[in-house]
Amino acid sequence: MGAKIHIMQPELANRIAAGEVVQRPSSAVKELVENSLDAGAPKITVIVKDAGRSLIQVVDNGDGMAEDDALLAFRRHATSKISSAQDLENIRTLGFRGEALASISAVAQVELKTRIAADDVGTLLRIEGDTVKEHSKTALERGTTIIVRNLFYNTPARRQFLKTDHTELKSITDVVTRMAIAYPEVEWLYTSNDEVLLDLRKKSMEGRVADVFGERQFESLIRFNEKTEFMSVEGFICKPDFARKSRVDQFLYLNRRSIVSRMIQHAVFQAYEHLLEKGSFPFFILNLTIDPRKVDVNVHPSKLEVKFENESNVYRFVLSVVRRVLAEHDLFPAVAFTSGEATSRRDEPLRFERGNIPMTESQDVSGSAGSILSATALESATAVDIDELFARKREDIARTPIFPTRDDPTEAKSRVLQHVTQTSPMDSSQQGRAIWQTHNKYILSQIRTGLMIVDQHAAHERILYERAVANFENNLPFTQQLLFPQTVELSASDYGLAKELQPYFEKLGFAMKLFGKNTLVIEGIPADVRVGSEQRILQDVLDGYKNNEYNSTMDARDNLAKSFSCKAAIKAGDRLNTAEMISLIDHLFATQIPYVCPHGRPVVVKISIEELDRRFGRTS
Repeated sequence: MGAKIHIMQPELANRIAAGEVVQRPSSAVKELVENSLDAGAPKITVIVKDAGRSLIQVVDNGDGMAEDDALLAFRRHATSKISSAQDLENIRTLGFRGEALASISAVAQVELKTRIAADDVGTLLRIEGDTVKEHSKTALERGTTIIVRNLFYNTPARRQFLKTDHTELKSITDVVTRMAIAYPEVEWLYTSNDEVLLDLRKKSMEGRVADVFGERQFESLIRFNEKTEFMSVEGFICKPDFARKSRVDQFLYLNRRSIVSRMIQHAVFQAYEHLLEKGSFPFFILNLTIDPRKVDVNVHPSKLEVKFENESNVYRFVLSVVRRVLAEHDLFPAVAFTSGEATSRRDEPLRFERGNIPMTESQDVSGSAGSILSATALESATAVDIDELFARKREDIARTPIFPTRDDPTEAKSRVLQHVTQTSPMDSSQQGRAIWQTHNKYILSQIRTGLMIVDQHAAHERILYERAVANFENNLPFTQQLLFPQTVELSASDYGLAKELQPYFEKLGFAMKLFGKNTLVIEGIPADVRVGSEQRILQDVLDGYKNNEYNSTMDARDNLAKSFSCKAAIKAGDRLNTAEMISLIDHLFATQIPYVCPHGRPVVVKISIEELDRRFGRTS
C-alpha cells in the first residue's frame, strides 16, 4: 500500500497560501500600496476597474527595484525588509513577510515595471501563476508600476464568492482612505472606472483630514497629541454631538500601520462614557506610537491584528488620554426653546462671573472638565497664578468632604465655609455670588453667557463616582471613624455579597468587620456618607449592585462605584445652603467628566442670554 501523505506541488501550495493574504481585491490593493510606502514614494496612484476584478494598477515614484531584485520579488518569502530573527522583533516597515507578490501572482496575471535611479532603463516582467511569461527591458521613470489583471482567474470558487461591485469597491476605497490619512505627506490619486474618487495633494495632518472628510466634519473634531516615554497617541476625536450610527468611521493605527483592535475601540468608547446617545459610536482617528519591540504585528498574514506586550497599560493610556481631551472641551448642553420644545447643543464655552461683574479677559478660563477650577476659585485669580491654582485645586478638593456632618447645621455651614476659603483664594464677597436652589432640586447660577442649571443629585453622584474610581485606582481611601460602631444584620445572600466585596468597600472608605451569622460591624464610613445613614446606604449599595449586575456586564469595581455614588449622593428634596451649593459646584468642576452622571443623565445645562432675550422679546 502506497504512502498517503505527500508534498503538495508548489503551484497548489501557493494558491492555498494566497487565500490568506489575498482574500479580496482590497487585500491586493493594501499589499501593493504598503510596498509603495515602504519604497518611500512621494506619490502613489491607484487605478481599479470593475471593483478590482479585471484591473488593479498601483503606480509609485519610489526607490524602484534592480533587475535581479525584481526577479526575486515574486518568490515566496522573498523580502528586503528583514534578514534575521532579530529583525522580526523590531519591524519598522509595513511589509515584511515576503508573501504579497507571490500570493498575488499565484491567483492573477501580473505585470511589473520597475527602475532604480542608477539604471538607464527599467525591467518588465509578466507572470501568471508562478510562471514568468515575459522578461524584458522597458522605458520607465524611477519607481514601480504593478498591474494585476483578472484576479482569481484560476480559482473560480474564490471569484464566485466575491461580493457585489459596490461592496468590493467600498472595501478598496476604505483601504486607500486609511492609507491616505496615515500618510499626509504623500500625494494620492485613486480612480475607479476612470472616475476620480480621491485626488489628494501633500498636506499637513489637519489639511489631509479636512480634504478627506470635508470641512464640516473636520470642524467637529478635536485634535490632540499626547506623548510619554513609553508610548504616545495622536489624532482626532469627534465631539459627542457628531457621533455616528456605526463603527465604520473609526481609524486606528499602530506606528502608522492600519490595525483592528477591539480593545482600543472599547477604550475610546468607554472614555466617552454616557456622552453618546444609545446606538451612537464616536468618530476617531488614532495613531499609537510604541516601540516595535513591545508589539507583535506578525499575528496574521493580513497584518491587521496585533498583540501588545501589556494590553492593560495600552487600554488605560488610551482611555485616560481620550477622557482628558474630552474633559478639556466644553460639552455642556445649552438649552434653546423652539416651538415649546427644548433642544440641546454643546458648542458654547462656559464662563463664570461674580454677581453682575464680568471677569476680565485675562481671568477668563473655560469651565470644561479639564478646568479643575470653578467660578469661586477663578474670581480673584490672575493670569499669573492660574497655573498654580490648577496644580493645587484638584488635590485639595479631591480629599475634602463635600458636605461635612449635618447633625448641627451651624457647624456644617462653618466647616463648609472653612473648606471653601481654604481651597479658593477668595474673600467673603463670594457669599454675594448669584446662586440659588429651586424646588430643593436644582442649583441655578449666573454665568457670563446666561444661566447655568445644575441637578444637585446628579452632580453629587458624578463627584462620588469619580472619587470612588480614584480610590480603587490609588488604594488611598479616606475613612471617618464612627464614635459608636454600627451592627448590621443582612440576609444570607447579602452577607455573602458583602463578604465578597469587602476589599472594594474598604477602598471606598468603609471599615467593616465580619462577625458571622450574617452580621457585620461598620466601624468607619467614607467621608461623604452622613453619620446615621451608614446602614441604609450599605444596604442600598448592595441592592443597587445586584440590580446592575443583573442588567449589565460592567466589572465589579465600576458596578460598586456607580451603586455607591447613587445611594450616597444627596437627593432631590434636600435643602442646601449657599455655602454647600458653592462647595458642590467647586467639586463638580474638579471632576473629569462633569457633563453627565454615571448613569447617563445630564448634570449641567445652560440657557444662553440670547435665548432669554428672545423669549422676552428683547432686541438689545
